[in-house]
Amino acid sequence: MKKTLIYPEKHPAPRGAYSPGLLVEHNGSSTLYLTGQLPIDREGNVVAPFDATAQTEFVFRLIGSILEAAGMGFGDVVKVQTFLTHMADFEKFSAVRNRYFADSKPVSTLLEVKGLAREGCCVEIEATAIK
Repeated sequence: MKKTLIYPEKHPAPRGAYSPGLLVEHNGSSTLYLTGQLPIDREGNVVAPFDATAQTEFVFRLIGSILEAAGMGFGDVVKVQTFLTHMADFEKFSAVRNRYFADSKPVSTLLEVKGLAREGCCVEIEATAIK
């Protein structure tokens, strides 16, 4: 089994002992585990505080950069876990999400949470992809 840490260029630097993605290659297949992505830019600023649509779009771009760095795409995503601070933002989140997964339709979990790691963040998304 081979493990490769994935750090896309221009991706926000991790704030702890983790990587944005971990690619595990085993028996001819590759599984990519993506850390929960927050709407935080390279400088560490929250993008569009409390704006679920803009934050969801930003997070999906981050996810796309990790997938690309691992040689994968959104069609390889098999599981998504989403955390929203307000379930009232579901429609805004869903409109963006549905564009990225229109064809692949991965399994999904959505939870409403009291808060996220940074004030102003209203969405966090983690994913698993297999190729």
